[in-house]
Amino acid sequence: METSKPYEFADIDQTLAAGLSLSGKRWGRKDDTLGVAGAIDFISKIHQQYLADGGLGILIGDGKLPHPGPEEIVETYYSAALTKTLALSLDAQLVTNPAYNRDRGPAPIFAARLHAQF
Repeated sequence: METSKPYEFADIDQTLAAGLSLSGKRWGRKDDTLGVAGAIDFISKIHQQYLADGGLGILIGDGKLPHPGPEEIVETYYSAALTKTLALSLDAQLVTNPAYNRDRGPAPIFAARLHAQF
């Protein structure tokens, strides 16, 4: 018998998030932006049981969670306007208990993006 699989955007049952972005106008770079955000994501007991029974999520694909805990994320980024149509962003994240598993992490994630607008 095939089990049903969830197809939501993420394996999150509850979340608490906050963030702040500041315009570079404060330091003389009006087209730049500095951002900081944090989130705490939770998984329900029934969702934990679904995974323990062999279910797979859209992002959590390894089944059992021997030591479940909230996934905690802190992110910061800086977007620098290089020209009127080109911006470079640098991003850093730290994820504690990735995929709700206290046995994992913390996981640092770094990214760079180049945005061109025509």
